[in-house]
Amino acid sequence: MEKFLDRFLGYVKKNTRSDDTKAGVVIPSTPSQMEFLKDLSEELKEIGLVDVKINEKNAFLTATLPANVENAPVIGFIAHVDTADFNAENISPQIHENYDGKDIVLGDSGFVLSPQEFPNLKNYIGQTLITTDGTTLLGADDKAGVCEIVSAMEYLINNPQIKHGKIRVAFGCDEEVGVGADHFDVKDFGCDFAYTMDGSAVGELQFECFNAAEAKIDILGKSVHPGDAKNKMINALTISREIQNAMPSICVPEKTENREGFIHLIEAHGNVENASLTYIIRDHDKTLFENKKYIVKKVCEDINERYDIERVKLSMHDEYRNMADIIKKDTRSVDIATKAMEVLGIEVNKAPIRGGTDGSKISFMGLPTPNIFAGGENFHGRFEFVSVESIKKAIDVIVEIAKIAAEK
Repeated sequence: MEKFLDRFLGYVKKNTRSDDTKAGVVIPSTPSQMEFLKDLSEELKEIGLVDVKINEKNAFLTATLPANVENAPVIGFIAHVDTADFNAENISPQIHENYDGKDIVLGDSGFVLSPQEFPNLKNYIGQTLITTDGTTLLGADDKAGVCEIVSAMEYLINNPQIKHGKIRVAFGCDEEVGVGADHFDVKDFGCDFAYTMDGSAVGELQFECFNAAEAKIDILGKSVHPGDAKNKMINALTISREIQNAMPSICVPEKTENREGFIHLIEAHGNVENASLTYIIRDHDKTLFENKKYIVKKVCEDINERYDIERVKLSMHDEYRNMADIIKKDTRSVDIATKAMEVLGIEVNKAPIRGGTDGSKISFMGLPTPNIFAGGENFHGRFEFVSVESIKKAIDVIVEIAKIAAEK
């Protein structure tokens, strides 16, 4: 436990924040991610993995644990090294042993991690928690996943009596800015199925996610001096308000849960002459997803019919799809992970993800890739935390999956 804890703490102290302004333009979007991968590649060699290489075209580090038994499926484990859009400079993890269920003061920042605001803390009484000092995020998303994969591989190497097939590992960049898996090389990875270690609380096994699209709306107004504007001015901001008011008010993140989708306004800019709106569209059901996209399109068309020229221009594209459509065709990955957790006495939570993972894109590239818990909670901010016991359980799950797969 001490070894993987030191490994995790070492990982999170390295700033690997990605940059959405450079996403897809530079791979990876920040130099620090490649620096981390180079350090990690040396560590993988040191623990005994082979075929260690960094593909500089897609910024994925891959490696192999050779099989010690024949006729087992080839399994992959994947994690991302970048962290989200929150301060990641000078991360100072705080360790709280035997958590007592009370408020946790986050360093000298003045912020408090409280079970009144975060009731999930009550699930960790008696455990060792790792938190931030209140000035940064922690980076358990997904440094916990990285640590778990590396630690599990080291354990299998040091315990050759445990039978397992060939295992491939991959560590990528820019997941947090949505482009990390865009160029993943499924053929080179060469697996029958894989897992992303990128979930949250213990027990999560996720193989259903949103279908996702983004809609950008550009609005052209007509600016006239307000003193002489009657029947002349066309205010782009007013049109923006009309568009937003036309969207279904119940269909927003703050009013939906479980498998309910939404149309979410995430950004708005403008003045009288020009304005822009950006929406993200989400639904687990493909038919409902397409219907939400149609609603956005129809709203824009109706607005345009009121004006002399096309004042509203819509640009919409799909971002990722529900990986359940692929995984349900080959359920081995889910079946083996379910059995592994049950053997370890972990209650399995198969609730759908209200979001997406690299596993979604990779699944549609032909490699079924569900998502397994990494243990952290309250991701992407100063209140992020993870328990040492959760990381240990995730390591155990990886090892157990390897063992069960070798029995098939």
